[in-house]
Amino acid sequence: MSEGSVSQDASASGLHGGPNGLHASPSELRESPSEGHANPVPQDTARATSPRSARQGANVNAWVELLRLPALFTVPGDALAGAAAAGARPNPRTLVAIASSLCLYEAGMALNDWADRAEDAVDRPHRPLPSGRISPAAALAAAGGLTAAGLALASTAGRRPLAVAGALAATVWSYDLVLKRTPAGPVAMAAARSLDLLLGGVAANGDIRRALPSALALGTHTLAVTTVSRQETQGGSPWAPLSGLATTAALAWSIAHDDPGRDRQPGQQDRHAGWDRQPGRDGQPGGNRHPGRAAATAANLVSLRGALAAVYAATAARPLFHAALNPSPQLTQRAVGGGIRAMIPLQAALAARSGAPVTALLTAALAPAARRFGRKVSMT
Repeated sequence: MSEGSVSQDASASGLHGGPNGLHASPSELRESPSEGHANPVPQDTARATSPRSARQGANVNAWVELLRLPALFTVPGDALAGAAAAGARPNPRTLVAIASSLCLYEAGMALNDWADRAEDAVDRPHRPLPSGRISPAAALAAAGGLTAAGLALASTAGRRPLAVAGALAATVWSYDLVLKRTPAGPVAMAAARSLDLLLGGVAANGDIRRALPSALALGTHTLAVTTVSRQETQGGSPWAPLSGLATTAALAWSIAHDDPGRDRQPGQQDRHAGWDRQPGRDGQPGGNRHPGRAAATAANLVSLRGALAAVYAATAARPLFHAALNPSPQLTQRAVGGGIRAMIPLQAALAARSGAPVTALLTAALAPAARRFGRKVSMT
């Protein structure tokens, strides 16, 4: 999936060094200037700092920057939240959906930079394509290969997952090549993220209709972040970050105060939280076999989703508030990066709302890694 445009905060100039900073010259390795005689250097050190090794390291760094690898931590939660929202437990097909999503997401990243190469040459010349570290042909080939891999993986989960993955891939390519700079751009990006969540629900053989509210919530957040990202290179009006703040507050409040059993039919078993409703004496759906334990479980889920909703709001709202006060390119990019990272606690909160506490906690555990690696490699 392409979050390429929803993407992107701090400069990645610290990710790669210039050629002089990557290795020393052979003469410097062989002789000590102060002593004027041979200064043996261990063979392993000389090999590690050779020009060839330096070039290989720079090439790897360029691809890491192009694909924005830290943003990958925001992807597994789509499928996990989708499975939970659809009323299914994660299973091996969920892992297939995650792998497919990762491929399609990275395809969108590569395609995004290929489509933006002329604009980036002016606004962000340090990016891998305008700086010449990766050729446009290589980026386009990577986008095509990753798209094919994502569709092939989805096909192994069945026809329905393949159909959703196909719609997702079509949305990604349409966004990057046609819709990005049109009024429909943010809507297309929101649709892509919603489809990614639905892919997880379909792959887990869940009820896709039950997953629609969660897909809408994730899509709404993505719509707000994408709208802000459209002015991240030049800065602009405070209205976009203010709108993002309002959206964040509304989503957080909705998740924290939502009834987790609103979509559950009488007598329906919640496979995540352990609620086990048994038929009554007349054969009709009846009370719970363990009402005390069910009440405690319900209270814990309310607390968990409330806490995760608060983390989501805090992650997204602070940089948006700063961007609203001063919509400069730097603060706007930080707001976009915060919005991307906020997807993880949002996914976790949606899983908790669906009655899947373990899935919610596993998803939330991805946030520290995303934040840590996001400091080294820009998500935008």
